[in-house]
Amino acid sequence: MATLSTSTTITEPVPIFKLAHRYLLYDVDVVTYLRREHNIAGVFIGTLPQASQQNVFLGLPLELMPEEARLLVEKGAAHIVDDVAQHKQNFLANSLGAEERKAYQAALRKQGLGAAKEASKKSDEKKKNALKKMATENWNDIPDDMFSSTPRRGRRAPQAKQEAPAASSDVSDDDTLFASSANSFPAGSVVSRTASNASTPGPEPYGVTPTTSYPPLQALKIDDGDKPELPVVPKSYPVYRHLHDKGYFLAPGLRFGCQYMAYPGDPLRFHSHFLCNGMDWDQEFDLLDLVGGGRLGTGVKKGFLVGGEQPNDSKTDDKQESEKQEVRTFGVEWGGM
Repeated sequence: MATLSTSTTITEPVPIFKLAHRYLLYDVDVVTYLRREHNIAGVFIGTLPQASQQNVFLGLPLELMPEEARLLVEKGAAHIVDDVAQHKQNFLANSLGAEERKAYQAALRKQGLGAAKEASKKSDEKKKNALKKMATENWNDIPDDMFSSTPRRGRRAPQAKQEAPAASSDVSDDDTLFASSANSFPAGSVVSRTASNASTPGPEPYGVTPTTSYPPLQALKIDDGDKPELPVVPKSYPVYRHLHDKGYFLAPGLRFGCQYMAYPGDPLRFHSHFLCNGMDWDQEFDLLDLVGGGRLGTGVKKGFLVGGEQPNDSKTDDKQESEKQEVRTFGVEWGGM
C-alpha cells in the first residue's frame, strides 16, 4: 500500500491506486480533501479493528466508482497509479539490505512478543479472578453430605499413607521387576529439570502480519507531458458528470435498484432527492421499468430521474465544444400515492 507524505497539505493531482480493477484511496487527508473540494464521497470498505463483526461503520480504504475516478482525472485533480506495478518496481528492484531486513524482522518480533505478553497477562488475570470468585462463593449451596466424614475418606486414607513408606522401604532395588540403571532417576536430575523449567523464557512471540508496505511507498508524480490513464466507465457516465456539475453528491444506488443516488449536499447532512439511471439517447427500454421506477421513487419520497447525452449533430472545428454534448434529464413521479 502506497501512502502520501505526512504533511496534511494536499497537492493536485492526488494518486488514485488501481488494484484488481478497483480504485482505492488510502490516505485519510486525501479522502477528506476530495469530499470537501470535489464532492466525492466514495464508499468505505475497510474493517474497523475494534468492531470487526459489523459492516454498518467501516473505515479506510475508500473505494471510488469508475465514474468518480474518471471525473477526477478529467478535471486534473487526480491520476491513476497501478498499485501492483509500483510495488514490484520499488520492492523487487530496490529491495532492503541485509541489515535493514534484520532490523525490520527484529521490530516485528518485538511487537509480537509484546502482544504475547499482554495476552498472557490477561489470561493470568482471568485465572486470578476465577479463583477469587470460587473462594467467595456461597457455601450454603453445597450439599450437607459433603461435610460429613465417611470411613473411606477419614480412616483408610491415613493408613494407606502410613503403609506406603514402609512397603517402599522393605522392597529393595534388586527385588523390583524393572530395576535397572536406565530406569533409575537420581534426585539431582529432578531438581535440575525443575530448575531448567523455571529458567525457560516467556511466551512465544505472536506472528505479526504487516498491513502496510515497509518502507511506505511515496506517491510518484506524473510528468505534465504524460497522458493520464482514463478509467473505463459505463454508458451512464454523462448523466453522472452532468449531475455532479450541478453540485450534487452521487453515491451507488444499489440500495434502491438504480445506478446512482443524488444528494443535494453532503450525504451526512441530507437525504437523497433522486434515484438516477443513465441511458443512451436512442436506447430502447421497457415502459414498465419507467413505471416501476416512478412508483419506487415516490414510495421512498424521492424522484426517479432518467437521462442521457443528446448527440450533437452540428459540425464544429473546436474539439472541446464537440465533446461537450448536451445532457437532458427527466424526472418521473407517481401521483396519487
